[in-house]
Amino acid sequence: MTYHRLQILESLSNLDSQQAEKVLEYIKGLPLKARDEEKYRMFKHQAMNEIRMALTNEQLKATF
Repeated sequence: MTYHRLQILESLSNLDSQQAEKVLEYIKGLPLKARDEEKYRMFKHQAMNEIRMALTNEQLKATF
């Protein structure tokens, strides 16, 4: 694990200022992406539950 960190630090030191700025912006955006993905997973889960309930209700109506 430490070896990988050293490799990352070494590669970062080889970047010019524009590249370093892009990397920094990407790193700062990671928590936002994680939140967006969590929102998406929750939305998808809720949607699938609603679809499942709707299908179950339709099946109940069809059997009567």
